[in-house]
Amino acid sequence: MIAEEILFAVAALRRGEIVAYPTETFYGLGVDALDELALVRLRQLKGRGEKTISVLVDGPAMLDRLCAEVPPRARRLIERHWPGALTIALPARPDLPAALVADGCVAVRQSPNPIAQALVAGLGRPLTTTSANLAGEPPATTAEAVDEVFGGRVRILDGGTTPGGAPSTLVRVRGATVDILRQGAIALDDQLDDDDP
Repeated sequence: MIAEEILFAVAALRRGEIVAYPTETFYGLGVDALDELALVRLRQLKGRGEKTISVLVDGPAMLDRLCAEVPPRARRLIERHWPGALTIALPARPDLPAALVADGCVAVRQSPNPIAQALVAGLGRPLTTTSANLAGEPPATTAEAVDEVFGGRVRILDGGTTPGGAPSTLVRVRGATVDILRQGAIALDDQLDDDDP
């Protein structure tokens, strides 16, 4: 992947367009997560309805744009598992687009994939990371599979074949409480000790 392709993709995101890119599991569909109109277009493209959309950040510092608070237990999980396939639902800022918020929380992670990282860093803003597929269909692991479904409607960054497998693990952190909402690529115990991040 050459830097010029990332620059073109970032420019497309800034115009409100949709970009498909590889992550540590599957290909994702990205728009500027704070662009309401782009979020509407993304939902329409996927046929996603009202299901909330998770977000990539380039590190803990970007969480301030999304989260009302980041509890200490969440910070310990971040230190241990980011970048990685751990999505953490945290209390959302009140001004976030509704498409990002479920039960008062926004779901965020930092991808270890270098293309995903470069895309978020280049944009300088949070990026959506919903899987590159139509709602209810299997997620794509190749750029060719993305093109078969969305060809001509999204800009595709070809990062080869992604690992696939389980999606990211999803946990919700409120105060000192950690709830596992979805077991996935990172194994976490069903009962997390108070002393265990």
